[in-house]
Amino acid sequence: MKLFGNRSMYHDYLVYDERLNAAFRGTQNMTWRQKKEYEWKAVKLYRKFQSCNGTLMGRYYKLKLRSLEKKTGIHFEGNPNIGKGLIIGHWGRIVFNGNVKFGDNLFITHGITIGRDIRGKRKGVPTIGNNVCIRANSTVVGNIIIGNDVLIAPNTFVNFDVPDHSIVIGNPAKIIHRENATEGHIPNID
Repeated sequence: MKLFGNRSMYHDYLVYDERLNAAFRGTQNMTWRQKKEYEWKAVKLYRKFQSCNGTLMGRYYKLKLRSLEKKTGIHFEGNPNIGKGLIIGHWGRIVFNGNVKFGDNLFITHGITIGRDIRGKRKGVPTIGNNVCIRANSTVVGNIIIGNDVLIAPNTFVNFDVPDHSIVIGNPAKIIHRENATEGHIPNID
């Protein structure tokens, strides 16, 4: 078993995450106070785990994530599949299934669950595209595909495919087509 992971991946992802988080907060660079917040600590520790996944240090960082979970409620379940650009808008109970695949530029807030369905035609876990914003107290479950540029509104239950450029709202949820659905939620830093 390797001791260390991919340091260049860690650096590249973390630099991108920091730029995205600073833009989200309306600044050029994150302040030292912002870097002390649990949301940023969780992102940074997650990136350490992700870059070392499958190594001895990966096991160590997985234990550190579990310890941080006790304080914040953020549960990654050992998921190494989050692309570059992660914003945690507010800590609180957040649950990721370990097998969910995520694209780049993910914005999440407290009270969300992204997990598997254990029965029926949707048995499995979601695949989530790029530029996806999942707001407070929403649930995304099952073998579904969430497209690119999708905003899932607060208190929404999603167990069906969502096309690109959509807002999903309500319970039962409905889809509203909207170009640039995540504009104002996920900053554009490119």
